[in-house]
Amino acid sequence: MRRDEMADMTAFLVVAEERSFTRAAVRLGMSQSSLSQIVRKLEARLGLRLLSRTTRSVAPTEAGDRLIATLAPMMRDMDAAIASLSDLRDKPSGTISITTVEHAAKIVLLPAMDRLLPDHPDITVEITIDYGMADIVADRFDAGVRLGGEIAKDMIAVRISADVPMAIVGAPSYFEAHGRPSSPSELVEHRAINLRLPSSGTLNGWRLAVGKRETRVRIDGPLILNTIDLIRDAALAGHGLAYLPLDQIKDHLGDGRLERVLSRATPDLPGYHLYYPSRRFASPAFKLFVDALRYRDG
Repeated sequence: MRRDEMADMTAFLVVAEERSFTRAAVRLGMSQSSLSQIVRKLEARLGLRLLSRTTRSVAPTEAGDRLIATLAPMMRDMDAAIASLSDLRDKPSGTISITTVEHAAKIVLLPAMDRLLPDHPDITVEITIDYGMADIVADRFDAGVRLGGEIAKDMIAVRISADVPMAIVGAPSYFEAHGRPSSPSELVEHRAINLRLPSSGTLNGWRLAVGKRETRVRIDGPLILNTIDLIRDAALAGHGLAYLPLDQIKDHLGDGRLERVLSRATPDLPGYHLYYPSRRFASPAFKLFVDALRYRDG
């Protein structure tokens, strides 16, 4: 590929990413008319429409999406290769973008940043909370954090936490009104406060031990929420049973505002893992980030 063709492809990717010729032109430091002409010439050379344009928006066509899927990983490798040269400098630098779930951000990422960032002021970490299984390559994240067992096999996975103890809890007022389940089979008679998973649109199943096997149980209830804090608050208000990480409700168990049930039937979840695609040219900043998160038992 000639240099001018590479530049044209880069310009197209920026427009597709920004969904705007105006914003892309600012980012590339050129006029909007020049950028529009570059994209038109690229489309003419390929004989395909790559972008759908209206007065209000710009979006990739099917052909554009296919080209992006091919070009984006190549560009990321180039960016990583260039970023890796920064180890020739004294201070690692750059922005690291992470997709994660709320609980992992609280108990793993933020504490690790307390260790990493004070000594490396030129590193910026951007954390996005998302319960869906993000395509980190297509969505241009550097890495993601999810529970073990939920990560695609083509990703590098690094364990960053111990297993996660879970608990089924409710307020004393709830148990006074509805009784206490004495076995997992009795949960169907109770009201649950559920977590919606955006990736599938389904409700998060509660992982329970039934006899010698584990199963996922879904229970109906009056509330469906999308953050742990809201689910905990709803449980404290007596709206139903909640399935939550034990560390997030330990204080409320201690002061009696929540009570735990079925503790023997609630196994720990696999620990959190950092996952990312193969990085032949990982930047010094990213290497430091991974090392700061790496789980060290004991």
